[in-house]
Amino acid sequence: MRNIVIVGAGTAGLYTAAGLRERGFEGRITLLGEEAHRPYSRPPLSKEALTGLGLAPGPLAGNRALRLMEDAEIDALDLDFRPGTRAIGLDTDARSVKLDDGDIAYDGLVIATGARARRPDTDLAGVHVLRTLDDAEALRPLLTHHGRLVVVGAGFVGAEVTASARALGVDVTLVEAAPTPLTRVIDPRLGSVLTELHRENGVDVRLGSGVAAYEGDGTIERVRLTDGTVIGTPLVVAGIGVDLNTGWLRGSSVELLADGSVACDVYSATTAPDVYAVGDLANWPHPRYGGRVRLEHWTNAGEQAAAVAHNLLVSPEEREPFTPVPYFWSDQYKMKIQLLGQGAPADQVAVVHGSVEDRKFVAFLGRGGVLTGVLGLRSTPRTMRYRGLLERATTWDEALAAAGTSR
Repeated sequence: MRNIVIVGAGTAGLYTAAGLRERGFEGRITLLGEEAHRPYSRPPLSKEALTGLGLAPGPLAGNRALRLMEDAEIDALDLDFRPGTRAIGLDTDARSVKLDDGDIAYDGLVIATGARARRPDTDLAGVHVLRTLDDAEALRPLLTHHGRLVVVGAGFVGAEVTASARALGVDVTLVEAAPTPLTRVIDPRLGSVLTELHRENGVDVRLGSGVAAYEGDGTIERVRLTDGTVIGTPLVVAGIGVDLNTGWLRGSSVELLADGSVACDVYSATTAPDVYAVGDLANWPHPRYGGRVRLEHWTNAGEQAAAVAHNLLVSPEEREPFTPVPYFWSDQYKMKIQLLGQGAPADQVAVVHGSVEDRKFVAFLGRGGVLTGVLGLRSTPRTMRYRGLLERATTWDEALAAAGTSR
């Protein structure tokens, strides 16, 4: 294997390239990126990129706070980096990626094209999404200019944009159709704490009601909710999920699942020879969670990149299964929220350190008598202490005993 092509120049793509070099690969690595920028870190886009805290003055592109690596480190990888290049198809028989301006052959291929923000059904100006550096660059001057914002969706992006806007003194209404924020990843019994955290910081939180319509004359003027409420606003940020960038794989022998994700085995290998998937779009069986998983977070992108770099270069017998402990974090109102493992669904919840009233705690989450997740708020060392319990099948009682807590 002398020629490896990585399609996607985000965290997963760049770290796969770095992992290949760290493991001694001396062949050609081509890194294709659809955006015009060098690889950058996405988590700061909803935080520092909007508030300006910790950023040097000037454009976001190239700002040190958003770099995944220093320029010299990227240069040392000796990549054939092609920004502004979009893959439009894949011929796995010919081992060729189809581009806008031609084809590129590969011996090994890594799919790392990630996802794009799902856009609401409106063409009105003033309705934004936040996924790319260009999105953040467009949004940040508008926050203080208007001083008023409606955020639709209380997932990670929506919640962080809300907290960042409040740090700038912006009046924010947060709209979420579910009963609590982060419902997909955190049990509602603990998600209610996040609701109160927003309200304590001056956010008008509207739960259990979605958006019926975005209204205005060419520019957003108001948001009409499904409960009939109308909220006037000159600016909206929609955090309503993502669509996976896998359309270019249709018609190839790479299997796509119903949600558009790439079907992988436990080694992150796809159904096509010498083709692996990494990051947001990879969907693989995880033995500790009783099914397939797909993770959209920064930590997973880096960990899976290292695993793919190893598995791509060794014999089939030397490959290692990818069975991580999922780890997510979010910074809101100068508080760090951390989740190890899976936080939902859960049929058992126990606060084992601190208290939700003090907004400082560690909670265990379980399902079927087994520990499945650990959630911490302002409790980083204690939260991370329990990672080992999630690296193996730990019963609920064993977990409580490890925390010094009884049933």
